[in-house]
Amino acid sequence: MLISDFNYELPEDLIAQNPLKKRDQSRMLIADRAGKTMLDRSFSDFPSMLNKGDVVVLNNTSVFPARLSGKTETGGKIELFLVVNLGEGIWEALARPGKRLKAGKKMFFHERLSAEVIGKQTDGKITVEFDFEGDFEQILDEIGQTPLPPYIKRPDEKTDRDRQRYQTVYAKKCGAIAAPTAGLHFTPDTLDEIKNRGVEIAEITLHVGYGTFEPVRGEDLSKHRVTAENFEIPEDASDKLNRAKAGAGRIVAIGTTTTRALESCLLRNRVFVPGKQTADLTITPGYRFQAIDCLLTNFHLPKSSLLVLVSTFGGYDFIMDCYRHAVDEKYRFYSYGDCMFLS
Repeated sequence: MLISDFNYELPEDLIAQNPLKKRDQSRMLIADRAGKTMLDRSFSDFPSMLNKGDVVVLNNTSVFPARLSGKTETGGKIELFLVVNLGEGIWEALARPGKRLKAGKKMFFHERLSAEVIGKQTDGKITVEFDFEGDFEQILDEIGQTPLPPYIKRPDEKTDRDRQRYQTVYAKKCGAIAAPTAGLHFTPDTLDEIKNRGVEIAEITLHVGYGTFEPVRGEDLSKHRVTAENFEIPEDASDKLNRAKAGAGRIVAIGTTTTRALESCLLRNRVFVPGKQTADLTITPGYRFQAIDCLLTNFHLPKSSLLVLVSTFGGYDFIMDCYRHAVDEKYRFYSYGDCMFLS
């Protein structure tokens, strides 16, 4: 298939610019894959969709303030978006503006933090080496900004109010540059209600990186590859997942990053094994899902690898019908928007 097959019309006013005051009050489109039916509900109904013995799988990654604003040595404004930590103070990053940045160019962000460009890559990213005094993570926490997606507009790039809200309530392990947005709807009460129904909760960690939302650059989907990302499954989580797979219940993935990790693990090992692993799977039409039974996910951008994944799980025609329904019913889209539950 072609990536242009995954396009749809979305009025700009349906792109959610702000979160709702209450996380669990988002709307939820329930999509039955077998019956090809849809039902408009609220996310607060999500626990009632679960059965005793099911396992809900959360990605407990935490977003760090990866966006830095500063000046070049000639006084020009510069913004860095940190992408990959290469160690020893060296990072892959995206820069704006970035065309004039050459090796040796210096940038200043704080009296205790500066950086120098040490390389440029063909995909538009640069490699920078930071010079800092004190604890790097603490400095980032003090001066860095929440790395919101570009479709969320904030005056003067002020994202302080998003630091807590653009984070799941179960976030634990720092390292993501984007939130696993399907999890933004959960509250502590939601988690308690799920447990009270006899449903297991398993946590894995995949630090959401640039590859998750990198644009599909070619038209032919068979030639597209999503960048590999590392993840970790604790032993207690693998035990719960293997029990469910043996027949105890369904595996309910919260988000596409969780899905990709679980499918990568089972495809490689045939069982869920604990430990650090690599999600190097690109899911496109024709892929047969082996790990998950249900998926909770937000509404994704047109022509994105995430929409392709969801369409592969739910069926292309049905998912595109769901998206048209969501537009007609004025659901809120993208990171701060509403969600759909595919069973």
